[in-house]
Amino acid sequence: RPSEIEDLIKRYGVEKILLAIPSASQEQRKLIIERLKALPCEVLAIPGMKDLVDGKISISSLKKVSVVDLLGRDPVAPRPELMSADISGKVVLVTGAGGSIGSELCRQIIRYRPAKLLLFELSEFSLYSIDKELNEFQAASGMNIEVVPLLGSVQHRNRLFSIMKAYGVQTVYHAAAYKHVPMVEFNTIEGVRNNVYGTLFCAQAAVDAGVETFVLISTDKAVRPTNTMGASKRMAELCLQALAAEPGQQTRFCMVRFGNVLGSSGSVVPVFEKQIAAGGPITLTHEDITRYFMTIPEAAQLVIQAGAMGKGGDVFVLDMGESVKIIDLAKQMIRLSGLEVKDEQNPDGDIEIKITGLRPGEKLYEELLIGDEVQKTTHPRIMTASEVMLPWEALSDILNRMDSACKQMNQMALRQLLLEAPTGFAPKDDICDLVWLQNRKAV
Repeated sequence: RPSEIEDLIKRYGVEKILLAIPSASQEQRKLIIERLKALPCEVLAIPGMKDLVDGKISISSLKKVSVVDLLGRDPVAPRPELMSADISGKVVLVTGAGGSIGSELCRQIIRYRPAKLLLFELSEFSLYSIDKELNEFQAASGMNIEVVPLLGSVQHRNRLFSIMKAYGVQTVYHAAAYKHVPMVEFNTIEGVRNNVYGTLFCAQAAVDAGVETFVLISTDKAVRPTNTMGASKRMAELCLQALAAEPGQQTRFCMVRFGNVLGSSGSVVPVFEKQIAAGGPITLTHEDITRYFMTIPEAAQLVIQAGAMGKGGDVFVLDMGESVKIIDLAKQMIRLSGLEVKDEQNPDGDIEIKITGLRPGEKLYEELLIGDEVQKTTHPRIMTASEVMLPWEALSDILNRMDSACKQMNQMALRQLLLEAPTGFAPKDDICDLVWLQNRKAV
């Protein structure tokens, strides 16, 4: 019985606990781990029968209980008709195909048998990696779908148009973006060029090439943004909203917002894992900071389904579940590694948690919606938000002035324009662009 575990640990000097219940649901695992995390043991899980049969894992490989077990939840079974609507038998293009979300979109898309899958990526190594993985997957599962690896930047409209036209692209998932908040804060103009104009050029190329469906991967940071990355993604949304409202628009545009995904390149989880492995300390920007989390496969699945529900200009918001206090997550990860938190109450502990202060543009709490006009859809984890928009004429004036500010490297003008546009931008910091600050020092 669970109540006897503590006595057994003391009596037999137990150091590791094995979870031999691979069939348990996410919710059941979470409850069990909740009970075990306070105990001074490392918790390991025996792999599931499916992974063993598929040859992915051998019986000898006990895996550490992952953070997905703590934060993940049972995904709602995807609806086949929504998953296949924009994919099966169609020519599909994914921009940012080698990124955390882009690559997972590719893995899910190929299972629904597109006519062709085009991978568009700026990083040669990322493109090579996802292309190789998809071809190996096809070889193992006897599939023979043409996968087309294409290098390029979303800032080159002609390149995008020539690709879409040559291959007759029908569906675009636009996942290419600079998403790391401090990095965009330090490199503002590049962030705006990639996130705003990269989206605009991709969308305009799609219109010119007669693409049927265009889905933008947005972010919860576009909601009342306190940083340039969030403001740039809200501008990207405004571009699509304006294009969607143009008379006679044939391309169906929609955007999908969600928060952090577990295990993405910018996620705290791999950072904490490395810090624990190195003996600490874990660095945390603020003890009250909270975040929403979702697994990458669930996010990608919901993006595809939301894209199929869009009528034109829709802003979809994924239900991210409960928000998580990051300091609690850090403590749980330390305990699940069989270690103890080192603090004033426990000076002999193993891993210390150091508070370093919020980084440029970073929020304590994240919101997922603007305004209160949030409506449910037929899918329990997909909602739709009613957003302010600007017609194309008014927006294109701001975009032209923003383009001039970028060309002139005029950080002050750029910030002013981001504030002028209906983005709800309320910057938390002064301009942090590194080159701009360096030039000011020199004066």
